Amino acid sequence: MNCESQKLLNEVNILDFAVREINLFLDTHPCHQEAMRFFTYYNRLKKEKMKEFASLYGPLTLDEAKQTGSEFLWTVQPWPWEGGME
Repeated sequence: MNCESQKLLNEVNILDFAVREINLFLDTHPCHQEAMRFFTYYNRLKKEKMKEFASLYGPLTLDEAKQTGSEFLWTVQPWPWEGGME
């Protein structure tokens, strides 16, 4: 991975951590409006960063994988050990 892809992946990971933590809080405090706003805001940011990453370096999850005909594009891209995501 190059520096730019690593930086973007770190941003995705930070946002993912925040979203997962607030999700755990909301499991026990489902009516907490401020927590729900926090979750909604950071979940949207995470999705935007994941979409940005996918457009530049390939999908991180199947949600971002594009399909052409009968195959997913991620299967024809270079894997990380083949020099992909650089």
